[in-house]
Amino acid sequence: MDPFLLLSIGIVIVVGGIVFLKLHAFVALFAAAIVVSSLTPRATIEQAVLAQKRPAAEAKARADESLGAKIAHKFGGTCTNLGVLIAMASIVGVCLLHSGGADRIVRSTLGLFGEKRSPFVFATSGLVLGVPVFFDTVFLLLIPLARAMATRTGKDYLLYVLAIAVGTTMTHSLVPPTPGPLFAANALGIDIGTMILAGLLLSTFTASVGLMYAFWANRRWPIAVRAPSDQGVAAPVAERSDHELPPLWLALAPIVLPVILISGSTIADLYKLPPQLNHLIDTFGHPNIALALAAAIGLITVATRPGRDPKAVKDTVQSSLADAGMIILITAAGGVFGGVLQETGVGERIQGLAREYRIGVLPLAFLVTALIRTAQGSATVAMVTSVGIVGAFATPETLGCHPVYLALTIGCASKLVPWMNDSGFWVVSKTAGLTERETLRTMSVMFSIMGTVGFLAVMVAAKFFPFV
Repeated sequence: MDPFLLLSIGIVIVVGGIVFLKLHAFVALFAAAIVVSSLTPRATIEQAVLAQKRPAAEAKARADESLGAKIAHKFGGTCTNLGVLIAMASIVGVCLLHSGGADRIVRSTLGLFGEKRSPFVFATSGLVLGVPVFFDTVFLLLIPLARAMATRTGKDYLLYVLAIAVGTTMTHSLVPPTPGPLFAANALGIDIGTMILAGLLLSTFTASVGLMYAFWANRRWPIAVRAPSDQGVAAPVAERSDHELPPLWLALAPIVLPVILISGSTIADLYKLPPQLNHLIDTFGHPNIALALAAAIGLITVATRPGRDPKAVKDTVQSSLADAGMIILITAAGGVFGGVLQETGVGERIQGLAREYRIGVLPLAFLVTALIRTAQGSATVAMVTSVGIVGAFATPETLGCHPVYLALTIGCASKLVPWMNDSGFWVVSKTAGLTERETLRTMSVMFSIMGTVGFLAVMVAAKFFPFV
């Protein structure tokens, strides 16, 4: 069966299942993986594995593997690589909220820069908190502050709303340990530290571009302060006094520590260090250990807050792992679907067409990811699906540059185009009190501009700094 037909069947099942049948993303991805794997001929699987420069014996074994064993193997492999990271990152995010650490970061930043620079404060806070905490949660945390700030100043409500979204949205798709970029880095064989550093750099650049659009949109369509459309959606920021919040260094520790440890391990590999020191850095710089240490700090912070119930730590872990479990399932199902697609040989076919029509791999990956994101609404699902399609390109020889540029391209493309099928669209619309039309012409356009400009920046960097 033709690889493009198999790809089309898989995408129809994923997009159709999520959009029209309202299936959970895990069910849609898992169903697509089973159907595509069942329809892929044995000879096609063998040829696809050989095309990946794998031994003939491995290609034959992969082709002979039963459907159930294949699904279990790919599912388990994804969980092995990402399960601990996602679980620890979820604990860190929930601890920041429950301990007041996130409140402390925002209040300290506002105190340092002042209300006049509050748009930059909101964008910076979103950039920092977006690494361990998901977009929806960060927005819900900060929107009451934006509403209070606009009430005091009597202006710039839309600017504050968009500034919150600016930083958070890009780290969500570019910086591990959030699931999308974490999955992309693992699947494309990119060092986590390299992905973190590159993702933070690109997130900062695109956030600056998005903030410029936010200033323009605020002048073009000024909006008065509004109550949330659903009073139950946006809870007020925790009304805690400053002395009840953890100190700033402790609030930042779960975010900064893993970045330093993981990045330090990456940098240390470039230099000749004494064996014992190198072993120590590699041990604590392993993403699983670095995130586990961050989670431990977060839990200690929760446990030591004044007036904290002894059950707080247990409740925090339970709520965070409940969220993490669902994310792990979706990510693992995406890993299964991506692995099955690679065995159809679609990557090699797309690569051949790209050479024939002189289409660059990075523009092709951008287009594929953007189409999938626009069709089904989830940035994470778009990223894991796209990685499965273009993952065969993830070699410096094929790309002409480091594979991190492919991961960044996919992350940027996952920002296009948020509309009514995106949960984040409704979070912003309902909690900020914006109409659907206002949300489309402000947030949706801003995200699309940020994704496009980010992609152009990646293209320029890949041209002049390929790192091959």
